[in-house]
Amino acid sequence: MADPQIGGVGGRDWVYQGGKLEDKSQPVVGKLQWFGRVIGNHHLGIGAPREVDVLKGVNMSFRTQAIGELRFDDRMKGTGAQVHFEMSFVLTLKRAGWKMIYDPSIAVDHYPAQRFDEDQRHNFNDLALINLVHNETLILLEHFSPLRQIVFLSWSILVGTRESLGICQWLRLFPKQGQLASKKFLASLQGRWLGYQKYRMNSQKFDIKKQHFGY
Repeated sequence: MADPQIGGVGGRDWVYQGGKLEDKSQPVVGKLQWFGRVIGNHHLGIGAPREVDVLKGVNMSFRTQAIGELRFDDRMKGTGAQVHFEMSFVLTLKRAGWKMIYDPSIAVDHYPAQRFDEDQRHNFNDLALINLVHNETLILLEHFSPLRQIVFLSWSILVGTRESLGICQWLRLFPKQGQLASKKFLASLQGRWLGYQKYRMNSQKFDIKKQHFGY
Protein backbone atom coordinates (compact mmCIF):
# COMPACT_ATOMS: atom_id res chain seq x y z
CA MET A 1 0.00 0.00 0.00
CA ALA A 2 2.94 2.33 0.66
CA ASP A 3 4.41 1.89 -2.85
CA PRO A 4 2.00 2.35 -5.79
CA GLN A 5 4.52 0.74 -8.16
CA ILE A 6 4.18 -2.64 -6.47
CA GLY A 7 1.93 -4.67 -8.76
CA GLY A 8 2.22 -8.10 -7.18
CA VAL A 9 3.17 -9.74 -3.89
CA GLY A 10 3.88 -13.37 -3.11
CA GLY A 11 5.33 -15.45 -0.31
CA ARG A 12 6.58 -18.82 0.82
CA ASP A 13 4.63 -22.05 0.36
CA TRP A 14 5.44 -24.64 3.00
CA VAL A 15 5.46 -27.85 0.96
CA TYR A 16 4.41 -31.14 2.54
CA GLN A 17 5.49 -34.24 0.62
CA GLY A 18 3.77 -37.35 1.95
CA GLY A 19 2.94 -35.46 5.12
CA LYS A 20 6.57 -34.46 5.70
CA LEU A 21 7.48 -30.77 5.65
CA GLU A 22 10.26 -29.68 3.29
CA ASP A 23 11.92 -27.20 5.62
CA LYS A 24 15.22 -26.32 3.97
CA SER A 25 16.11 -22.69 3.30
CA GLN A 26 17.46 -20.68 0.37
CA PRO A 27 18.27 -16.94 0.27
CA VAL A 28 17.89 -16.55 -3.53
CA VAL A 29 14.28 -16.71 -4.70
CA GLY A 30 12.38 -15.87 -7.88
CA LYS A 31 15.28 -14.63 -10.00
CA LEU A 32 15.65 -14.73 -13.77
CA GLN A 33 19.36 -14.80 -14.60
CA TRP A 34 20.60 -12.82 -17.60
CA PHE A 35 21.18 -15.93 -19.74
CA GLY A 36 17.74 -17.45 -19.06
CA ARG A 37 18.01 -19.75 -16.05
CA VAL A 38 15.10 -19.30 -13.66
CA ILE A 39 15.72 -19.76 -9.92
CA GLY A 40 12.51 -20.59 -8.07
CA ASN A 41 12.99 -21.64 -4.42
CA HIS A 42 9.75 -19.90 -3.39
CA HIS A 43 9.01 -22.81 -1.05
CA LEU A 44 12.40 -22.42 0.64
CA GLY A 45 12.79 -18.63 0.82
CA ILE A 46 14.11 -16.85 3.89
CA GLY A 47 15.03 -13.25 4.71
CA ALA A 48 13.44 -9.85 4.31
CA PRO A 49 10.84 -8.82 1.70
CA ARG A 50 12.54 -8.01 -1.61
CA GLU A 51 11.88 -7.42 -5.28
CA VAL A 52 11.93 -10.52 -7.48
CA ASP A 53 11.44 -11.42 -11.13
CA VAL A 54 9.00 -14.33 -10.71
CA LEU A 55 6.28 -15.26 -8.22
CA LYS A 56 4.80 -18.72 -7.68
CA GLY A 57 1.21 -19.50 -8.59
CA VAL A 58 0.36 -21.14 -5.28
CA ASN A 59 1.01 -17.91 -3.34
CA MET A 60 0.68 -14.68 -5.28
CA SER A 61 -1.70 -11.72 -5.37
CA PHE A 62 -1.93 -8.64 -7.58
CA ARG A 63 -3.05 -5.04 -7.52
CA THR A 64 -6.19 -4.69 -9.62
CA GLN A 65 -4.84 -1.53 -11.25
CA ALA A 66 -1.81 -3.50 -12.45
CA ILE A 67 -3.81 -6.34 -13.95
CA GLY A 68 -6.36 -4.26 -15.87
CA GLU A 69 -7.58 -6.50 -18.70
CA LEU A 70 -4.59 -8.86 -18.48
CA ARG A 71 -5.45 -12.57 -18.36
CA PHE A 72 -3.42 -15.74 -18.06
CA ASP A 73 -1.72 -16.64 -21.34
CA ASP A 74 -3.88 -19.18 -23.20
CA ARG A 75 -0.93 -20.19 -25.39
CA MET A 76 0.57 -22.15 -22.49
CA LYS A 77 0.58 -25.90 -23.20
CA GLY A 78 -0.70 -28.49 -20.73
CA THR A 79 -4.08 -30.18 -20.48
CA GLY A 80 -4.17 -29.76 -16.69
CA ALA A 81 -1.48 -27.65 -15.06
CA GLN A 82 0.10 -25.17 -17.48
CA VAL A 83 3.63 -25.04 -16.04
CA HIS A 84 5.17 -21.54 -15.97
CA PHE A 85 1.84 -19.77 -16.49
CA GLU A 86 2.70 -17.45 -13.59
CA MET A 87 6.06 -16.53 -15.13
CA SER A 88 4.29 -15.34 -18.28
CA PHE A 89 1.85 -13.28 -16.21
CA VAL A 90 4.45 -11.73 -13.91
CA LEU A 91 7.01 -10.89 -16.60
CA THR A 92 4.28 -9.17 -18.61
CA LEU A 93 3.54 -6.97 -15.59
CA LYS A 94 7.25 -6.28 -15.03
CA ARG A 95 7.65 -5.17 -18.66
CA ALA A 96 4.86 -2.71 -17.99
CA GLY A 97 6.88 -1.23 -15.10
CA TRP A 98 5.35 -2.95 -12.07
CA LYS A 99 7.41 -4.30 -9.17
CA MET A 100 7.01 -7.82 -7.79
CA ILE A 101 7.71 -8.43 -4.09
CA TYR A 102 8.48 -11.75 -2.36
CA ASP A 103 7.97 -11.83 1.41
CA PRO A 104 8.60 -15.24 3.04
CA SER A 105 6.53 -14.23 6.05
CA ILE A 106 3.41 -14.33 3.83
CA ALA A 107 3.04 -18.09 3.93
CA VAL A 108 0.63 -20.84 2.90
CA ASP A 109 0.65 -24.58 3.57
CA HIS A 110 1.00 -26.43 0.28
CA TYR A 111 -0.03 -30.08 -0.07
CA PRO A 112 0.77 -31.01 -3.70
CA ALA A 113 -2.24 -32.90 -5.03
CA GLN A 114 -2.36 -35.71 -7.54
CA ARG A 115 -2.58 -34.44 -11.10
CA PHE A 116 -4.92 -36.08 -13.57
CA ASP A 117 -3.15 -35.13 -16.78
CA GLU A 118 0.15 -36.00 -18.44
CA ASP A 119 2.14 -34.07 -15.81
CA GLN A 120 2.49 -36.45 -12.85
CA ARG A 121 5.01 -34.29 -10.95
CA HIS A 122 7.73 -36.81 -10.01
CA ASN A 123 7.23 -39.35 -12.83
CA PHE A 124 8.73 -38.62 -16.24
CA ASN A 125 6.33 -38.04 -19.09
CA ASP A 126 7.72 -36.82 -22.40
CA LEU A 127 4.65 -34.74 -23.29
CA ALA A 128 4.68 -33.00 -19.90
CA LEU A 129 8.34 -32.04 -20.36
CA ILE A 130 7.75 -30.90 -23.94
CA ASN A 131 4.93 -28.65 -22.70
CA LEU A 132 7.04 -27.25 -19.85
CA VAL A 133 9.97 -26.40 -22.12
CA HIS A 134 7.67 -24.98 -24.82
CA ASN A 135 6.10 -22.62 -22.28
CA GLU A 136 9.44 -21.53 -20.84
CA THR A 137 10.94 -20.94 -24.29
CA LEU A 138 8.01 -18.89 -25.59
CA ILE A 139 7.89 -16.73 -22.46
CA LEU A 140 11.59 -15.95 -22.30
CA LEU A 141 11.99 -15.27 -26.02
CA GLU A 142 9.22 -12.68 -25.76
CA HIS A 143 10.80 -11.16 -22.65
CA PHE A 144 14.42 -10.98 -23.90
CA SER A 145 16.16 -8.62 -26.28
CA PRO A 146 17.50 -10.14 -29.54
CA LEU A 147 20.99 -10.58 -28.04
CA ARG A 148 19.68 -12.27 -24.91
CA GLN A 149 17.48 -14.50 -27.08
CA ILE A 150 20.60 -15.83 -28.80
CA VAL A 151 22.37 -16.31 -25.46
CA PHE A 152 19.36 -18.08 -23.96
CA LEU A 153 18.86 -20.46 -26.89
CA SER A 154 22.58 -21.27 -27.01
CA TRP A 155 22.79 -21.88 -23.25
CA SER A 156 19.59 -23.94 -23.13
CA ILE A 157 20.72 -26.25 -25.94
CA LEU A 158 24.39 -26.55 -24.96
CA VAL A 159 23.97 -26.62 -21.14
CA GLY A 160 20.40 -26.52 -19.83
CA THR A 161 19.21 -27.56 -16.36
CA ARG A 162 18.44 -30.83 -14.57
CA GLU A 163 14.82 -30.35 -15.59
CA SER A 164 15.21 -29.01 -19.14
CA LEU A 165 18.29 -30.79 -20.45
CA GLY A 166 20.91 -29.40 -22.78
CA ILE A 167 23.89 -31.36 -24.12
CA CYS A 168 26.06 -30.92 -21.00
CA GLN A 169 23.27 -31.93 -18.64
CA TRP A 170 22.48 -34.97 -20.81
CA LEU A 171 26.13 -36.09 -20.71
CA ARG A 172 26.25 -35.56 -16.96
CA LEU A 173 23.07 -37.52 -16.23
CA PHE A 174 23.49 -40.29 -18.80
CA PRO A 175 25.84 -42.49 -16.68
CA LYS A 176 23.18 -42.69 -13.93
CA GLN A 177 19.93 -42.40 -15.86
CA GLY A 178 20.84 -43.99 -19.20
CA GLN A 179 17.96 -43.99 -21.69
CA LEU A 180 15.83 -41.88 -19.36
CA ALA A 181 18.35 -39.04 -19.71
CA SER A 182 18.19 -39.43 -23.49
CA LYS A 183 14.38 -39.26 -23.44
CA LYS A 184 14.51 -36.11 -21.31
CA PHE A 185 17.06 -34.54 -23.67
CA LEU A 186 15.01 -35.29 -26.79
CA ALA A 187 11.82 -33.99 -25.13
CA SER A 188 13.67 -30.82 -24.09
CA LEU A 189 14.90 -30.23 -27.65
CA GLN A 190 11.41 -30.77 -29.03
CA GLY A 191 9.94 -28.35 -26.51
CA ARG A 192 12.57 -25.71 -27.39
CA TRP A 193 11.81 -26.07 -31.09
CA LEU A 194 8.04 -25.85 -30.59
CA GLY A 195 8.42 -22.82 -28.32
CA TYR A 196 10.69 -21.13 -30.85
CA GLN A 197 8.23 -21.86 -33.66
CA LYS A 198 5.34 -20.40 -31.64
CA TYR A 199 7.40 -17.29 -30.90
CA ARG A 200 8.30 -16.82 -34.58
CA MET A 201 4.69 -17.34 -35.65
CA ASN A 202 3.45 -14.74 -33.17
CA SER A 203 6.18 -12.29 -34.21
CA GLN A 204 5.21 -12.64 -37.87
CA LYS A 205 1.53 -12.04 -37.04
CA PHE A 206 2.51 -8.87 -35.16
CA ASP A 207 4.64 -7.65 -38.09
CA ILE A 208 1.76 -8.24 -40.52
CA LYS A 209 -0.60 -6.35 -38.20
CA LYS A 210 1.85 -3.41 -38.03
CA GLN A 211 2.05 -3.27 -41.83
CA HIS A 212 -1.73 -3.46 -42.16
CA PHE A 213 -2.46 -0.67 -39.71
CA GLY A 214 0.62 1.38 -40.60
CA TYR A 215 2.38 1.52 -37.20
